[in-house]
Amino acid sequence: MIDENIEEIRRQLADLSTEHRDLDDVIARMAADPFMDQLRLQRLKKRKLMLKDQMARLENQLIPDIIA
Repeated sequence: MIDENIEEIRRQLADLSTEHRDLDDVIARMAADPFMDQLRLQRLKKRKLMLKDQMARLENQLIPDIIA
């Protein structure tokens, strides 16, 4: 894999990780509020899961294929 591609993937991973962490904080604050918007909370949780899936796909691209 070209070094530029690896660096781009790592940059994307860092961006997604930051957004994932930020969403985690927002979700925790919303969950503590007794008058929270359930629909918004569910959407944020879905977004967080989507980010986690994207991060896993990018991490898999960084792992070299091993031919057995």
